[in-house]
Amino acid sequence: MQSCVTEAGRRAELDAALAMLAAIAGGVRAITVAADKGYQDEKCITGMRALRVVPLVAEFKASKNWKNWLQESERQHPRFASSQKTRRRVEKVFAWIKTVAGLRQTKLRGRARIDWLFRLTAAAHNLVRMVKLVPAV
Repeated sequence: MQSCVTEAGRRAELDAALAMLAAIAGGVRAITVAADKGYQDEKCITGMRALRVVPLVAEFKASKNWKNWLQESERQHPRFASSQKTRRRVEKVFAWIKTVAGLRQTKLRGRARIDWLFRLTAAAHNLVRMVKLVPAV
């Protein structure tokens, strides 16, 4: 899993997601990526398709203000349902980082420092998870 810190704002998050996908996409096979409703954006979805990434983005009811950009083949993808369950696990990581690790409101300033703290906190979460994976001796 990749991570990076961006300026607060919707567009910066979508651009960062496409940049991280560009770094790992481009192989022989198309890859899939699960995302929440915030990634249901024309530029983001078409950018994923251009990278040969199948967007398994959570859906919402389309209205005159919000268009659903997923194609029927993406909605019927065999991994779509399981990707929505996997998203819950990822969201739990961010919930842990915000509450237990205290990053809901950081005391550091500057993107480089916050990026360092976020990566350190994510590594700490991995250590907490590893303890649960190792059988008790």
